[in-house]
Amino acid sequence: MLETHFDNPRVHLHQLPTIVTLDKQRLSEKYASLNRLINLSFTLFLCVMGLLLYWQPLVQLPHTLRDSLPLIIWVVALVGLLLTWIIYASDQCKFYTLRELDLHYASGLFFRKIVSQPITRIQHMELKRGPIERKVGLARLQVFSAGGAMHTFEIPGLPIETAQQIRQFILQHKDVLKHG
Repeated sequence: MLETHFDNPRVHLHQLPTIVTLDKQRLSEKYASLNRLINLSFTLFLCVMGLLLYWQPLVQLPHTLRDSLPLIIWVVALVGLLLTWIIYASDQCKFYTLRELDLHYASGLFFRKIVSQPITRIQHMELKRGPIERKVGLARLQVFSAGGAMHTFEIPGLPIETAQQIRQFILQHKDVLKHG
């Protein structure tokens, strides 16, 4: 009978590598401004619809709704402004880093997250652009890792040229790493 020996030695703290600081690249400033504009526009739309409902003469509203509608409009406005500020602050915490062998994306205002993907493990990438993003020249780069059906992470708010350059670099570089 063949006996195998399993060994799993302990790694001591002094053996761990030193922490490498990532050279963080900010997203386009257009991205945070666009998100702010969209959120404020939606909040304004909801408030205007509430005011139109309040002032409309066609349908008699129940007194409780009519009396509480101004308060509801104020609450919607305040919540919309608060959410706009939180989303803006969150956008300021989003960064990416492209290095020779890996791609990183950091995000999170309250709960910070850094996703790192070795370039050799990237199966494919997609550039996504909605109508508003096309209008302002932005794109989202979705990164898919090998073996996963869903995208591993998405870097939003990239200028289209930067997104295309990152995509091209990774596509060219991952072949060099595999065959080099």
